[in-house]
Amino acid sequence: MAKTITVLSLLAAALGSFYSVDAAAAALVDSATKINFDDKLGDLSLFGVGVRKKGPIKVYSVGMYSGEDAKESIASTPKSDALSTLSKSITASNETSFVLKMNFKVGAEKMAAAIAESVNPRASNKAQVETLKKLILDGVAAKGAATPGTTLQFDCSDEGVKVSVDGNEIGVAPGLKEAFCEVYLDDKCVSPALRNSCVENCCN
Repeated sequence: MAKTITVLSLLAAALGSFYSVDAAAAALVDSATKINFDDKLGDLSLFGVGVRKKGPIKVYSVGMYSGEDAKESIASTPKSDALSTLSKSITASNETSFVLKMNFKVGAEKMAAAIAESVNPRASNKAQVETLKKLILDGVAAKGAATPGTTLQFDCSDEGVKVSVDGNEIGVAPGLKEAFCEVYLDDKCVSPALRNSCVENCCN
């Protein structure tokens, strides 16, 4: 009996180790900051991760999550066309989320202004951009500043861009779905590393 229990224990340990490795392999780590991102955000899958730099400063790491349909459309695309397909698929997706994990301390006003300044030239409705800016400001100011470890989440859907800080929902800025996605996906994106990571991870 003791021998049987030992064998079963070893088998259970081996299986546990297997699944742990498998789960770890599905997550991604930003090589620039060593910040980790889970493979799932609710029903959404992680497409890629990258760093947002300001000069030599690694301000934050960002992970992009979206639906499996978008991932499948990119997977069947040659790498030469992947960036174009990525942008179109994400824009057409029902929901895409960008998770920003801070690596460097940034004040609330500066953080809100920086993101709003990136969205502004890509948006036609400037009032919506001001709403987004205020939501970010309110969310970050509540904790004083965006310190290392702070998480900002932007859920982009047809409803608009929902802003959350450290898991606390702040509000929704109407519209801006396409404009916000373009901040990270167009040719002048703020994190080329994120785009490259998405292509590497999603293309066969």
